[in-house]
Amino acid sequence: MKTLLRFLMMGVLVWFGYKIFDARSRLAQSQLDHVPAQVSQRKLASDPRPRSAPAPAPASQFKCDGRIHCSQMKSCAEATWFLNQCPGTRMDGDHDGIPCEQQWC
Repeated sequence: MKTLLRFLMMGVLVWFGYKIFDARSRLAQSQLDHVPAQVSQRKLASDPRPRSAPAPAPASQFKCDGRIHCSQMKSCAEATWFLNQCPGTRMDGDHDGIPCEQQWC
């Protein structure tokens, strides 16, 4: 009888816990619904640093040799050339056309 009572009490506690969790998650979701979807774009637009697209290096200076990451590049010009000329590069995380923003450009 004690075992049955313990299981019943545990079930009631779990049910109340779920109800509290559900109410809080619904409240949090309703608050997130009011946040604009373009927050990251606004942050980029309000960046005080002026950004100009770097001039790509001459095509004869580089060749597509399988390098795809910023850590494999030696300059912003090289990274830009690879981004524009070679398939499968992984240097432009935010897809704005500027590669290796934190490292080179």
